[in-house]
Amino acid sequence: MEMLSDIYAAQPFWLWVALGAALLAIEIMTGSGWLLWAAASAGAVAIATALGDLSFSTALLVFAVLTIASTLLARRYLPRSLAAHGGDINDNVQRLVGRRGDVVHAFRSGAGRVFIDGKEWPAELEDADRLEAGAHVEVVGVSGVRLTVRRL
Repeated sequence: MEMLSDIYAAQPFWLWVALGAALLAIEIMTGSGWLLWAAASAGAVAIATALGDLSFSTALLVFAVLTIASTLLARRYLPRSLAAHGGDINDNVQRLVGRRGDVVHAFRSGAGRVFIDGKEWPAELEDADRLEAGAHVEVVGVSGVRLTVRRL
């Protein structure tokens, strides 16, 4: 059986591509957001090994530096854009806050249904008891899958 250094010497590009693909597959399965940057870093190291003759230790150092830097930069700058959507990029319901739509079924006793972004949602009124079908509303909050709306 060949040693890892022999395999690396023969196919460094493909080893880094395989590592990147494996990390990306784990990221897709878990959705953590942490392995995305390591997978991208492995891809960058694969390209660097294809363009230049990097030793294993140099490639490993480049991978570590890129992973740490990209993770820290992502954690520093991405939360600002995610905070407006509740912090979870996978939470489609929370993203509706601030969106506008139309009343589909009239609100009685503060409850009704609205049509927003191509879907019909159960909703409750923020500050009124009744609202007729066809009225325009804006989402001001979310509780589970029930939207809180106000009249525009």
